[in-house]
Amino acid sequence: MDLAFAARFLGAFFAIMNPFVTLPIFLSMTADRTVAEQRSIALQIGTYSTVMCLVIAVAGNAIIGFFGISIDAFRVAGGLVLLGIAFSMLNGHPITAHERGDHEKSADSAADAADDAEGGIAFYPLTFPLVVGPGTIATLIIYAGQARGVPEYVAFGLITALLLAVLIVVLYFAASIGRLLSARMRVVMTRLMGMILAAIAVGMVTAGLKILLPGLT
Repeated sequence: MDLAFAARFLGAFFAIMNPFVTLPIFLSMTADRTVAEQRSIALQIGTYSTVMCLVIAVAGNAIIGFFGISIDAFRVAGGLVLLGIAFSMLNGHPITAHERGDHEKSADSAADAADDAEGGIAFYPLTFPLVVGPGTIATLIIYAGQARGVPEYVAFGLITALLLAVLIVVLYFAASIGRLLSARMRVVMTRLMGMILAAIAVGMVTAGLKILLPGLT
């Protein structure tokens, strides 16, 4: 396994798909559910997230290639998306790229409410766009495109599986973990992940621009 590649991917993927940042949102949206219902929703989120990540990792580059987008152009665009998310995390603002906008929330119909009552929130909005949002999609496609050999592919697969497993465990035991994390700890963790994500995003944009605009080097 390529440890250098694994470290970079782990830092980027954990910063953007941090289960402990997702935790308070999950708790607030399932506050009226029993612990058993919360755990059922957590398992559904884990299943949906795993399937989406697998599809994106395998077919993501083919999809952007179909639209004539190079991996370096996508790297710059993805880096800018991540940078915007990082600024939101650093400033304590809602991460709008990973949540429904106000107009989307207000457009929920009675049918949506009934679906939520049956646990339909597991896919939307908890899996998409909260867990697997634009930042997650960009990170997976970019690092899958950077993998160049068996060691890097192994690192990519193991890190992805590890974080998905952590996500499932954290959400499954959300009721217990939520009591241990104070509001201050959540704020500190969010700010720290925002700073790390900003640094990673700048690196992604710089690397992409060096290829797209070789004159800059």
